[in-house]
Amino acid sequence: MALFILKRLGNMALIMVLVSLAIFLLLELTPGSVATKVLGPYSSEEQRQIWLETHGYLEPLWVRYFNWLSNFVQGEFGDSIRFKVPVAEVLWPRLWNTVVLGFWTFAIIIPVSLVLGVLAGMREGALLDRSISVTSIITTSVPEFASAVFFSALFVFGLKWLPGTSTMNEGFDPLQLVLPVLVLVVYDFGYVTRMTRASMAEVMTTQYIRTAVLKGLPYRRVILKHALRNALIAPFTIVMLQINWLLSGVIVVEFAFAYKGFGALLLEAALNQDIYVIEACAMVAVFVAAATQTLADIGYTYLNPRIRFS
Repeated sequence: MALFILKRLGNMALIMVLVSLAIFLLLELTPGSVATKVLGPYSSEEQRQIWLETHGYLEPLWVRYFNWLSNFVQGEFGDSIRFKVPVAEVLWPRLWNTVVLGFWTFAIIIPVSLVLGVLAGMREGALLDRSISVTSIITTSVPEFASAVFFSALFVFGLKWLPGTSTMNEGFDPLQLVLPVLVLVVYDFGYVTRMTRASMAEVMTTQYIRTAVLKGLPYRRVILKHALRNALIAPFTIVMLQINWLLSGVIVVEFAFAYKGFGALLLEAALNQDIYVIEACAMVAVFVAAATQTLADIGYTYLNPRIRFS
């Protein structure tokens, strides 16, 4: 088991190195364009050359890459072009805001999706199964920007129950989180529900479940003790992958409600060609993706002993 974990961690480290190289080559292969982004299009050639020399951009490419990677590992991401402060001062608060948003989103999605998926998969083809499946498909088919507009019209302009923005200018306000969380939950819970339903329906058709039912074991015991653990193996992996979606896929929701999170920061950096913020955001997103996938693989071995001993 320890060897398996070490292999997964090694794969994660290799992925990070390869992605860091790709990001560096994509964004910093031409030092002249970096100087233009930092100093502005109206800077002189002399100013750019001085800046390149000062910041080590006249060094060989491989030297610059290892210096860049070393600085990144130490948390030195450079200075933001747009915000005029070190990138870390902008990145970590924004990332924390998205973590808060993601926590409450998952706190609702996971129990709701798993319960509905299990109920639908227990009796495949029944009225409850069809109702849950249709609802899941409809909600997942509606993109976030459409549901954001709909819920804003309903709860902000119609009923006047909720604020229309989530800027948190006066400190943390739970009411301002309701609409962003609602949009994300409505969009994503159907997907996890469908995956859970498919896994549960497959488990219910296996021979050991049929044997347990024919032996006269209580149906509740069959579900909770025999079917549920195996049915949750696939949804566990799906839920872990949703973290990647939430981190980089909330741009629309954060922009729609003026929520100062990671996705909105990435959008602002892209629109303003803030190269150092883009690099930092890309590396953090890849790290989270690789880390969650590694955790999913390790967790999968605990849920499925056959993988552990194969």
